[in-house]
Amino acid sequence: MATNLQLVPATAGKRLGAAVIDWLPPLAVLVVTFAIGFAGITRTRSGGFITYDTASLVLFGSIGLGLTLVYTFVVMGIEARTGKTPGNLLMGIRSADNDGYAPGAGAVFLRGLVTGAGILLALLAAILVVVFQWFGPALFILTPLMLVGAAWAVLVVVSNSWDKNGRLRGWHDAAAKTLVFDVKAGRDPITTGGIQGPYSFAPLDLPPVQQVLSPVAGAKAPTVINAQGPVSPGQAPAATTQAPGALPVQPGPGVTLPSQTMPYTAPASFAPPSGTGLEAAPAALQSPAPQHVRAYHPDDDVERTQVRPGTGGPAPVAVLRIRLDDGRDFQLDRSVLVGRNPVGQAGEQHAQLLAVDDPGRSISKTHLHLLTDGAGIWVTDRNSTNGSAVTTPDGLRTALVPGVPTFVTPGSSVHFGDRTFYLGQA
Repeated sequence: MATNLQLVPATAGKRLGAAVIDWLPPLAVLVVTFAIGFAGITRTRSGGFITYDTASLVLFGSIGLGLTLVYTFVVMGIEARTGKTPGNLLMGIRSADNDGYAPGAGAVFLRGLVTGAGILLALLAAILVVVFQWFGPALFILTPLMLVGAAWAVLVVVSNSWDKNGRLRGWHDAAAKTLVFDVKAGRDPITTGGIQGPYSFAPLDLPPVQQVLSPVAGAKAPTVINAQGPVSPGQAPAATTQAPGALPVQPGPGVTLPSQTMPYTAPASFAPPSGTGLEAAPAALQSPAPQHVRAYHPDDDVERTQVRPGTGGPAPVAVLRIRLDDGRDFQLDRSVLVGRNPVGQAGEQHAQLLAVDDPGRSISKTHLHLLTDGAGIWVTDRNSTNGSAVTTPDGLRTALVPGVPTFVTPGSSVHFGDRTFYLGQA
């Protein structure tokens, strides 16, 4: 498993390297078999007519085409179920559908059809040459078509370089609604639960809980002797209280600690521990304590805890809501999927499905995943075709990175495709 649990789109270089590795075996077979077949063509004259014997071309050409078809269908079948091809395995990439699972036979076939359109045209021309026996100009017909077909295939494979949505899709990916990920630099979505992934992969960690200085009610606060200098007879040293669990801090020059200082009165049975240096303290420290000494209570720390009148119970919990640009208003559940026709994956059976009408089809089937977090929501773009962005209350617009959750606070607007929703509290 990759150490990086994020999804990393495959680069154009790795895509091209995988395609070249996949094309070499069938291309080599076709070149060798057709070369042997053309070399075996014989020409005879009979009654002023030239007759070509193309038996060898038909034989070896059929063998080459048969082997190529078998190889193609086997590789396509494996890729449809696993996203793997020989080139994908060697380059460390995987092809997937729009939700991060195995692409399926239909998508793989369509990708191959768009990529190899030029090569198929050259093969069709080769068949016509054989049928109509255009062997004289065959070289001038087939050579340009093969070069154009190869150039088209390369251009399609690296076309994700011009994709404005994070170089995520090539032309063949857009037609087949597929994605290609680098599983060496990131995780493999096909084996780890798709685009969203299982909950163990979802980056949903909240910020750590910060310790506060307010003491816990009922806890015993430690007492520290405030040794500011020699203690004169009849004068008691001061003691400072420190919150439980807080680290002692030595103030630097010009720094004043916000601690509450209280006069110290020793109990009647006070006996300084040995080794503390207080054995020879003045007798005032060991004198009987006056009566009616009140025990320490955490609420005595009035500098940190203030009583606010009118508090009759816990503060109400804010409810997060979104308002779409068409005026519709929705209260959010814990997990929400937004899209043209959103569908939950494994582990998302109980997600709230929010379908948004989109006549222009600018929104993907499952465009966004929202996860409420009390103070806001985590928004994840599910590798949508047209992308997403967030505008904060101060007007700053930021594009979302596909597959990476972004925390959005109330008052912000989220743009997905041509649609927008506003996040608020009720």
